Amino acid sequence: MSAIKGAFEKARSRGSGALVGYVMAGDPNPGFTSKIAGALIKGGVDVLELGLPFSDPIADGPTIQAASVRALAAGTTPQKVLQIAKEIRENHDTSIVIMTYYNPVFRLGLKRFCGLAKESLVDGVIVPDLPVEEAGDFRKAASDYGLDTIFLAAPSTTPERLKTIVQCSSGFVYLVSHFGVTGAKTAVEDSTIQLVKRVLPVTAGKINLAVGFGISKPQHVKRVLEAGADGVIVGSAFIDLIRKNKEDTATMLKELEAAAFELKEAAKTLKK
Repeated sequence: MSAIKGAFEKARSRGSGALVGYVMAGDPNPGFTSKIAGALIKGGVDVLELGLPFSDPIADGPTIQAASVRALAAGTTPQKVLQIAKEIRENHDTSIVIMTYYNPVFRLGLKRFCGLAKESLVDGVIVPDLPVEEAGDFRKAASDYGLDTIFLAAPSTTPERLKTIVQCSSGFVYLVSHFGVTGAKTAVEDSTIQLVKRVLPVTAGKINLAVGFGISKPQHVKRVLEAGADGVIVGSAFIDLIRKNKEDTATMLKELEAAAFELKEAAKTLKK
């Protein structure tokens, strides 16, 4: 069993959905990301998703785009992100997923990237701009190094393509809750709940289903998990706290831990 799948199973055994917390590595600076991760993990995050900053983050909304700009301005490189991941894993027994666009992977080389990721104790990789149909070489390299490959399914994904995504994914399938880009929302749309229920018959018993894009409040967590999802992915809500408190890091860490705790408590209402 992979570490990521194990994290979902551990949460389920405690009557909870899994909380996947996303932050941009290097925001506000590379030296502080491990402390941010520690606060989120202390608050209850089951899996940590580290964003690798990129100049053209096409799947991300303004909040994460701005975080990427801050991280790049602070000198964050792909190698530094992997060093950060290793530092976090050496201090916390929490699975780490790297979210990166394909360009940095391609430039480093598939084998080199996956090898460095494994050396850095990374457990899985998400590449949102790599179509599953074109990911054969990437999947092979990731498999060779024991990394989970997490692919995205969207509201427009056909039943046939969804089956392919499930077959090619490991760890979990990332379900994009709505059309558009990342960013906190005020409410979970009914269409998201219908989407979860449409996808569940394909993923159930095969792979965990985690829902992201717009999940930011405890009521969002409850509603998505009650619809049957195995986990939720929260990113922009955490990054907003980092941006707001970048000049007061003590307050930042307290608020991040409190936010993660509140979201995790909402996940614990799930009965499985």
